[in-house]
Amino acid sequence: MLKTQPMAEIIPFRGLLYNVTKVSVEEVLAPPYDIITPECQESLYNKSPYNIVRVDFGKEEPGDNETKNKYTRAKRCLDAWIKKGVLVRSRKPSFYAYEITYLFRDVRRRFLGFLCLVKLEELEKGSIYPHECTHAKPKQDRLNLLKACEANTSPIFSLYKSPANEISSILTRTTLTKPYLQAADISGNLHRLWQIDRVEEIETIQQELSGKVIFIADGHHRYETSLEFRKERSKGKASLSDRNPWDYTLMFLTNMMDEGITILPTHRLVKQIPEDIHERLSRYFEIETVADDLDIRRRLSGRKNALGFFSRPEKAWHILTYKGRDLSEIHPDLREIDVIILHEVIFNKILPNAEIGYEMDIEKALDRVNRGEYAMAFFLNPTRVEDVEKSALSSMRLPPKSTYFYPELLTGLVLNKWK
Repeated sequence: MLKTQPMAEIIPFRGLLYNVTKVSVEEVLAPPYDIITPECQESLYNKSPYNIVRVDFGKEEPGDNETKNKYTRAKRCLDAWIKKGVLVRSRKPSFYAYEITYLFRDVRRRFLGFLCLVKLEELEKGSIYPHECTHAKPKQDRLNLLKACEANTSPIFSLYKSPANEISSILTRTTLTKPYLQAADISGNLHRLWQIDRVEEIETIQQELSGKVIFIADGHHRYETSLEFRKERSKGKASLSDRNPWDYTLMFLTNMMDEGITILPTHRLVKQIPEDIHERLSRYFEIETVADDLDIRRRLSGRKNALGFFSRPEKAWHILTYKGRDLSEIHPDLREIDVIILHEVIFNKILPNAEIGYEMDIEKALDRVNRGEYAMAFFLNPTRVEDVEKSALSSMRLPPKSTYFYPELLTGLVLNKWK
């Protein structure tokens, strides 16, 4: 059952936006830092001297040290762009409506939400809930950037659940007007942004979200980094009651009841395969051999408690259907989530020492197995948005890369700089 404690404080802010009279928007925005390859990073650098990648995910250079590195260069870029008027601050505290239109399986869809500041809370102790585990290294990188720039350079993608339609109505009306900016990403998805600064609309949005909880969909590292930064800044202070800029973080919020949300699976690759893998699997799964990857996609789609399996030695496809036992230690609401079954049964019980890789594309995963980079692959159906909610409220996080929310938010649409 959904908890009913008060919603985290949500406020408008005077965001930093690119000055559309001075830059070409499509040349200065970037994908999220954690999906940028070295080749993509180089391409973004070459697009424009003002591309946000130079701030959010800058290059490392020979001779970097504690006083000269990608974080100090990020601060220098950000300060210079503000001074030149390449980045300009909104005159009024605002929310920012954000719409993405995209094609998915040949169907055009719309994804709509808004950017705001949310007051930080300790996870699971208030009204903000994670759903995935995180790793330490990315958090240190984001902390270094936050310390250097004193700015949120990319939003945390989060969900709320509301059957009311006041926010939806405001956002939809807003999208009928001319956007402040629009840009297509490399996949052809169209991103558009509007400023919402009317006091009555801001108050309506805040009122609808009163009493709601927030579920972090993507950006756990950045949220935990913001908590750590607040903790460091608050050392030696008697109270946290004063409103400080580092008490808030930049979020994109969208209603999880919105039909425009798409979640894609991330498949698992394993380096080594034991000779008795079928015997081990058969203890927990019914094993069904299928013809090929097209057949497995068709048969696996929408099927509960089922995983796809391919191994290099036999070059055969199988569907593994879980027999439904040995998960008594898992919260009852989570025992039928495929990624939980994969990790708790296969990676904890059958292959406890497996070296795991990740790949979103089935064809690329298959190619990596056939080339010998990995020995076998496990394929998943997408995690459902309601499973994200169940995981968050049960206080049991899903394994890393359990969800891939599509399409990705662009970095650089709006920045939150403290001063």
